[in-house]
This record gives sequence, C-alpha cells and structure tokens, in this order.
Amino acid sequence: MEGEEPLVGDVDVLESVLSKDEALIGGVTPDVASRPTDCPDYDVTRLVDHLVEWMASFAAAAEGSAPADDPAGSSADPTPDPAARFREHAERCVAAWREQGTERTVRFMSSDLPAGAVLAMTLMEFATHGCDLARATDRPVPFTDAELELVLERALVTLPDQYRGDGQPFGPRVDVPDTAPAVDRLRGFMGRTP
Repeated sequence: MEGEEPLVGDVDVLESVLSKDEALIGGVTPDVASRPTDCPDYDVTRLVDHLVEWMASFAAAAEGSAPADDPAGSSADPTPDPAARFREHAERCVAAWREQGTERTVRFMSSDLPAGAVLAMTLMEFATHGCDLARATDRPVPFTDAELELVLERALVTLPDQYRGDGQPFGPRVDVPDTAPAVDRLRGFMGRTP
C-alpha cells in the first residue's frame, strides 16, 4: 500500500538508529562514565540509564501497554547490562511498530496520542541522544545523513515551540545554517550547540 511506505521507512530508520545506539551504549567504558553530556542533568552513565528507561517506555507505548508516566524517575542506580536491556526493549519497540502500524492511538506520558507522532518522538529521542552519547564519549556519530534528514523532517513537524525553554523538556533552537550537515541541523533544532 502506498500509504504505508513512510511507516516502513520510518521503522527501518528507527531500527537502524536503535542498533547504533546499542553499540554506543555497549562501548561505554568506566573511564568515560562520569563525563558530562550535552544534557545538563546527565553524565554519560545517567544518559545511558535514560536511554534504557525511555526505550522501555517507548516500547510499551508501541505495544499498546501502559508505560511509566515518568520513566526518568524510575531508578537512581545504574542499569545492569544496559546494552542488553536496551536491545531487548528496542526489539520489542520495532516489532510492535512493524506489526501494529501507526493507524491508531497510543498512550504515552499520560496522554492518548496519534501513533505516528509517538513514532516520530521515538526517532527524535534516540537519534538526538545517540549523537549526545557519541559526542560525550569521543566516538563518531554513527547515523547516516539520510537517517538524520528523516529524523529532522519528523522533528520539524512534531516538536512545537511551546515545549522549549525554562521548565520545558527542550531548549531553545540553536541557529544553524541550512547548508550545515544534517547532524548539526538536527542538534541545533533539538537545542544543542553543534
């Protein structure tokens, strides 16, 4: 079906992004664990925990089960074997999107939302934080330009300005030239300095 092509493309990109995030998580070593990240409240260890916790919540939403309302507050201790836990949740998430599609409503963060919007949020969350983790651990950003362009496309229509600034989950946009690489444009849109 023609209407399903964007979903298939988005899920394929999501699967690739999550696989690359898993590799980044698995590559975290004790010597970089306490480094700061572009997320002011997170060092590398806390960012990894955030990725695992939110992956579980996004997987639950994709499956149609009830995720935690605030996965950020679920644990103060580092996640044991974070790469394996991340992979488990990522596989569930991708399988649910492939099996159930986006022509439905899902429950996420105490709201009923269009599934397509939650899929876009999943792409934004894990591509952006994957870039954050790569940067904090001195590793190359593993995502292709095509993957980042698709994520940026989704972000531009999914993230309104009302969720930016003090007391909001996202910082103000950082101006980046339209000719900049996709990674810099995505980071700037998501409130990070490239």
